Amino acid sequence: MPLSEQEQRLLDEMERNLYQNDADFVATVGARRGRPNYRGIVIGAVLVVVGIVTLLVGVGMRLPIVGVIGFVVMFGGVLVAITPARATKGPVSSPSSSRSTGPSSRAGAGKPRRSGGFMDTLNDRWERRQDNNDR
Repeated sequence: MPLSEQEQRLLDEMERNLYQNDADFVATVGARRGRPNYRGIVIGAVLVVVGIVTLLVGVGMRLPIVGVIGFVVMFGGVLVAITPARATKGPVSSPSSSRSTGPSSRAGAGKPRRSGGFMDTLNDRWERRQDNNDR
């Protein structure tokens, strides 16, 4: 169901206020995660398997300490697998630092943009709408 014109204006005003007042929040939420850390996922999976084997050996031999060590290794493997990749070496610009108030920083000003996710598409559409309203 499409929004009424009043609801659309209210939504646009709320979004504008969010960008103006909570720039840090927008930069944090809109930041790209990058590609998955495949090395961490593989190492984590191996640690989980080793932890399961150790846990089963501890249960089979009735040695609780070996089972606890196996559980800790397994838990550590899960943490390694789900931990996001660290930032790449080199300068990384945040979305809030790449925007300025000048028209030359807007989309389509000679800078090719990479295709991104849903939020990037929405941000591009928002910037184009703002460019059209400024004219």
